[in-house]
Amino acid sequence: SRFETCWPALMKDSHGVIIIFNPELPSHLKEIEMWYSCFVQQQLLPDSQCLLVAHHKPGSAGDTENLSLAYPLNKLKLIHSNLEEDPEDVRMEFMKYFRSIITLINESREREEMSIIS
Repeated sequence: SRFETCWPALMKDSHGVIIIFNPELPSHLKEIEMWYSCFVQQQLLPDSQCLLVAHHKPGSAGDTENLSLAYPLNKLKLIHSNLEEDPEDVRMEFMKYFRSIITLINESREREEMSIIS
């Protein structure tokens, strides 16, 4: 991709990764493996800090139940977004995800402060 030169700057000190894809495009299913590899595995970011969002476009026959992703993507938290049908549900999932990341950041900051003090 033409933006690959920017990736190191994007990844630096990142605490979480959200990968949004169109589950109806087979090419996207291959691409998310590459994104996961570069942005999560190579950064040694825990899987719990990665969120996959399968976004269903309006009017698409979004079969949300039968999206089976291969390992290692099947270990990740996956939510389906369909902003026509259930925007509130997606909002709640995003809030949960952000809360978990903020908690992690606060905990690691506290640990650092304690190690400086002791």
